[in-house]
Amino acid sequence: MALVQSIPIRRVSGKPGQIFAISVIALFLSIFLIIPAGTVIYTAFTEKGTGALTIVNFVDFFNTDLFRRSFFNSVYVSGMSVVWASAIALPLAVLTTRFDFRGSLIIQTLGFVPLIMPPFVGAVAMQLLFGRNGTVNLILNDWFGIRIPFMEGLNGVIFVQSLHYFPFILINLSTSLRNIDRSMEEAAQNLGSSGVRLFRRIVFPLAMPGYLAGASLVFVKVFDDLATPLLLNVKDMLAPQAYLRVTSVGLTDPMGYVISVILIAVSIFAMWLSAIAMRGKDYSTTQRGGGGLSRRKLSRGESVIAYGVVGLILLLVLSPHIGLLLLSLATVWSFSPMPDGFTMAHYGRVFGESSLYIKNTLIYASLAGLIDVVIGGAIAYLVLRTKVVGRRWLDWAATSALAIPGVVLGIGYLRTFYGVTLPDGTPLATLWVMVVLALAIRRLPYALRACYAALQQVSESLEEAAENLGATKQRTIRRIVLPLMTGGLLAGFVTSFSTAAVELSATLMLIQSNSDAPLAYGLYVFMQSPAGRGPGAALGVIAVVMVALCTLLSHYVIERRQKALGMTK
Repeated sequence: MALVQSIPIRRVSGKPGQIFAISVIALFLSIFLIIPAGTVIYTAFTEKGTGALTIVNFVDFFNTDLFRRSFFNSVYVSGMSVVWASAIALPLAVLTTRFDFRGSLIIQTLGFVPLIMPPFVGAVAMQLLFGRNGTVNLILNDWFGIRIPFMEGLNGVIFVQSLHYFPFILINLSTSLRNIDRSMEEAAQNLGSSGVRLFRRIVFPLAMPGYLAGASLVFVKVFDDLATPLLLNVKDMLAPQAYLRVTSVGLTDPMGYVISVILIAVSIFAMWLSAIAMRGKDYSTTQRGGGGLSRRKLSRGESVIAYGVVGLILLLVLSPHIGLLLLSLATVWSFSPMPDGFTMAHYGRVFGESSLYIKNTLIYASLAGLIDVVIGGAIAYLVLRTKVVGRRWLDWAATSALAIPGVVLGIGYLRTFYGVTLPDGTPLATLWVMVVLALAIRRLPYALRACYAALQQVSESLEEAAENLGATKQRTIRRIVLPLMTGGLLAGFVTSFSTAAVELSATLMLIQSNSDAPLAYGLYVFMQSPAGRGPGAALGVIAVVMVALCTLLSHYVIERRQKALGMTK
């Protein structure tokens, strides 16, 4: 019996099933990620007409005032969005992790709410609240005779993006702050350090990995965003210029591809820079999460100030949702602090005329989520449980989709697949299935990380025991591995589904007719005209509710699954 128990699982390289799996996944990633992205890069370095390799396109880019201005505007907007997102996230993270602060869980939960609404939808609501003739400026003008340009030009893009993406910093920074050994603070306090100096010299430097991770995500997301600047009529930024060049000049124009390459390069550079900033530095502590020093209690005066600050921040970050809800119920809302009246007609119009958008979204996002879970789970298994050649390349290739902006992927699909036609002459790039594949590629890294984490928590000894008792590899995976990975697989599916449901950049490039359009595309179309903004807001509320319900459902199922597993142990 002891001999049987000592037989380990052998990770072999070259099993036919593993080779087949890695070949299929590699082919999928090559066709729908590597080749489209490579086509964009190759075209950017190709001279129009002759096909010869050249850098003249990049020289023309930097010699053109519009493109230079667009580049610096994109960098400026992204950098300032990080600054303002940090100003919003930092107080919330510190107060809810370092102090005995009632309502910390509610505050952290509400702080994540902005992520479930597309930023371009919030942009319209923010115009009504903070625009030149919005609620806030109308009140300021009546009371003090002033107007503040919250939403003018680049300021509006920075304002909207900061409110939408600050949760990335909040999530990562809060986690880092919780993991700091509080005995280090106690030692600093014993040496006379306290207050702001203690935070600046001890606490924040130790939390730097989490902050930089969140800040780099904010920078990349803002830099790549297409719809928010377009809806705010800010066109002198890189992503809008890439879209406008391809849609107005055509697929043969090299500048759209040059801009796409720059978008990719800056995204990779931002993530590399955040990694370099932490290289060679030690952020480790001897204990996790607060050994030696309890959360400090706030005095009555400090509590009043803290709750006041948190209340103002939450009111600000939830203002897009409040504005969207009011707009969806408004009869008329123009040049007045509040709507003139309220109606449910916009919702009736949406369910009557736009139910196709909702149906398409459910189909596209579900298929994309399913593809991501299958491929992400397979890659995770190949990396963690086998030694098959090329498994690390799959992991890298799938994760590299994070550096490919949606507008770039859309341009790559058009360039690669538009010339490929079906027997009836229909270009492959115009089929709705290409939208599904683009969404799946865009969200694959999220599902992959969830599957990877889930499989890491499955002990190999359970698989060894099953195989030692005679179970085949396939039966072990089906009866042992997959059931234990259910929570991670579901988390990956819901993450892919909820983010794919509101993805616009790639779909905006690929949708050819309203009959194939998903919800995000419908939102964008509605928001283009004042008459459509009421129904568009109603559709936006539906999108927020749908994503929120999916998130809550996933948490509920995961918790039930964990309880069930706990009872069986």
